[in-house]
Amino acid sequence: MKSDNNVMARLDALRTEIEAVDAELVAILARRLQLATEIGRVKGELNLPIMDPGREAEVVRRAASLARDSGVDPELARDVFWRVIAQARVVQHRPEVTGRLRQPASATDPTERS
Repeated sequence: MKSDNNVMARLDALRTEIEAVDAELVAILARRLQLATEIGRVKGELNLPIMDPGREAEVVRRAASLARDSGVDPELARDVFWRVIAQARVVQHRPEVTGRLRQPASATDPTERS
């Protein structure tokens, strides 16, 4: 039987690995938001709306499918991706990104609160 010290050392090592993965996740989120910001700029230049419900649903469906294929709960992926998309809308709505004044929340995102 392994000693308690060995088991605790393994627990510490696993927690260290999780911390590294967490850092990677945050870096990936930051990169995704940078890309969303650039998409907001392009949408502003093209005078396109920030919200694209069809595209958003497509992204979430794809994430759920990838999750399922990887043995991850697809509902978890849906929840995470809807939240990421909501944050992407926030950064895309910034006037310095779109080059236009912010529209009222009701005209852009029914989930936004004033």
